[in-house]
Amino acid sequence: MKKKLLSLAAVTVLLSGCNLNTSQSFQTDYFGIDVDSHGYITGMYNLTRESRNFSPADQPSPLLALYDSGLKRYYYPQKARYAGGRYKLEYENGSVATVRLDEKDKYFKLTLEDLTLRESIDGVQWGNYYTNINNVLGEMIGVARDTSAAVCYAIGALALDDNTIGGESRYTSETGAGGYIVHTPDPEKYPLPLTLHEGESFSVGGDGFSDVAFYNRKEPFYRSLYGSTAGVDCNGRINIRYHSRDRRGENMIYTPEGVALVSEKFRYHQQRQAVPGVDYIGSSIALWGSPDSTALMDVIQTIVLEEGLPHPIFNGKWVKDPTSFMPDLQTYGNRYDSIASYAKQMGLKVINAYDQGFLVPDRANEGYLDGKDQPRKTYRFSDGTSLSHREYADLLAKDGLILGRTNITTSLAPGTKDCSPFPSDSVCILNRHYLSEDISESDTLIYVDAPDYLNELIASDQFCPLNFVKIGKELIHFTGVSAEKPYRLLNVARGYWGTIPAVHGKGDAVDKLQATTCWGYQGLIPNLELQDEFARYYADVAGRSGLGLYDFDGQEFLFFNGMGGYSVKRFYRTMFDQAKKLNLPADIRFTGAGLSEGSWHYQSVWNVGGGKNIYDADLRVWGSTTSQGKDLRDVTYANYFPSSFGVNFPITAASTVEQYEHIEAIAVGHGTTYFLKIGQEDVESCPQKYAIFNVIRTWEEARRANAFPTYIRKMLQDPALSWRLEKKVDNEWTLFQMENGQKGRSFDLKADEKSICFVP
Repeated sequence: MKKKLLSLAAVTVLLSGCNLNTSQSFQTDYFGIDVDSHGYITGMYNLTRESRNFSPADQPSPLLALYDSGLKRYYYPQKARYAGGRYKLEYENGSVATVRLDEKDKYFKLTLEDLTLRESIDGVQWGNYYTNINNVLGEMIGVARDTSAAVCYAIGALALDDNTIGGESRYTSETGAGGYIVHTPDPEKYPLPLTLHEGESFSVGGDGFSDVAFYNRKEPFYRSLYGSTAGVDCNGRINIRYHSRDRRGENMIYTPEGVALVSEKFRYHQQRQAVPGVDYIGSSIALWGSPDSTALMDVIQTIVLEEGLPHPIFNGKWVKDPTSFMPDLQTYGNRYDSIASYAKQMGLKVINAYDQGFLVPDRANEGYLDGKDQPRKTYRFSDGTSLSHREYADLLAKDGLILGRTNITTSLAPGTKDCSPFPSDSVCILNRHYLSEDISESDTLIYVDAPDYLNELIASDQFCPLNFVKIGKELIHFTGVSAEKPYRLLNVARGYWGTIPAVHGKGDAVDKLQATTCWGYQGLIPNLELQDEFARYYADVAGRSGLGLYDFDGQEFLFFNGMGGYSVKRFYRTMFDQAKKLNLPADIRFTGAGLSEGSWHYQSVWNVGGGKNIYDADLRVWGSTTSQGKDLRDVTYANYFPSSFGVNFPITAASTVEQYEHIEAIAVGHGTTYFLKIGQEDVESCPQKYAIFNVIRTWEEARRANAFPTYIRKMLQDPALSWRLEKKVDNEWTLFQMENGQKGRSFDLKADEKSICFVP
């Protein structure tokens, strides 16, 4: 039976027979908080040992803040009354929020049940919850981590519903953070130069479009951001924040906000659509504190299971369990005779057929990639056999293997059902104007009622022609609008992307559309309702064509409708719900171009990028050409997610056993996955191929068996050391440290059924 800790002030009031307008204390098994009479958290404590107060004396944390976007103003609680498990929080504007606080064994559950005088309040924000932890920033899922041996404690929060997302209410575009901030995880080891200060922001590198050039800051105190659920102040102290929005009405946003951009040309206005029935009442979070080493498997997994959050399974284990991490294969060369055999010999499970090109979603095929009767044979073998996706997937499944494809997430590409020749009326609209004159099917003088925002080119149009309006069922490209009346679209191209030029009348809607980007990704963006259909479509493809893995390239397109993390969560929840309806044999495994608070629960791995940009196995460094390897490693580690080497390490004629012993040692040490780049012709040219297969299998079997204790995994992180792992008998291995090619000291390893600790 859990006991409630009461502060001295609370005890005094209870003795007087009244518990109103006082400080209250609450506890879980590992975490205690004090909440004052104004509705602020003033105490945060590690209950597993003697600890300092993690709540800064100069910065208490509001339980809940209100936001008025019209006035661009926050309202914070002025007075708090606690009774019957609920807080009544009173605000300066007269609003009263009812917040339920449930003490669970391993977390607090906070739920907004009601808000009065809410007419101008379009957002609510949990926090900011300020800490004096200044070590590891978990900006994606919202966690402040002190991984030092002396402290080893983490404080975090998780959203418990789709409409509660990471970030602050003041950023109404909900783009999420990007670029870099300055934050050193260790001021003594990595002191900041005098020219920098904590929390300072910088844009990504390059021109803002080349994703390789984004990563251009190799120093450890430059932190690439993939979320805004946590931030740092000017002293490097980490704070946590979630927010929820009233989405029931349309509103104009200016996007992206809160992001340092290469150029201000990349910002534009967007009329965000209404989402009926989606409101902030019912918004809920789990607030937790725990020893850092066991936080993931003990506390976070408990929250996920008890609150019904997504808990996808791969190979019998939760995808966040570090013992479930393993490489997948990614093919090149279009030869498939031996690919399945390679996978089995290495003990791997997934074959991503990257050499088949991008899978462009097209609802016209209803999920049958090769037709309902499988007439198209995509996979060809040297004996003359040809197989469809469904046939090849079924063949692989007999050996427990999974087929995957790289897909362009929600790009409505030219020639597909929802783009051309007849574009859907459910595409994403940035803003709407109206024709001020009739036009024929050949007119290029197109007059509109107003010029508002028509000179804002969407970001992609800086590089390729994707600036569209849609009139009826016709797409029309243009580059801007005249400065004076009568307002006329400039440089018009009619019947774009194979749509049909038509007659249009005065007063017809002229809808400026949201589009994707260039280089094989080009297409329109769906609105939320059509995006739901694409989520179901991907589950249908999995069920009807046999795919078990998706590599969601263009994953960032889920943000282009202006809904931020809500859009991402809604997409993947819809896909997984449809998959359950179809009774798929396993949860869909997916990686993608991005990772966010919205996808964290659903996404298995993040095998993005690759080559020497991520990890250079010859020089033994994280990213010898760019900082991408260091940046993504730090992001994933900070957010309890598997790191990745990207697409990497092809087995070729020059490959050696020693290279893959090193690759696997670093992978196990850092909790890393990767796409092993595999081409049959190159593999067959390798004299050591079977020995390399055995190396990968041996390390991955031991990783799955949890055979590497924490102190071993810390040693494996050192790239200067070389290792060899040998299997003795089932569930037992010997790890040798290699010196000049000879075996040195050894360590006996055994399978361990206990939950794995997250290595600092």
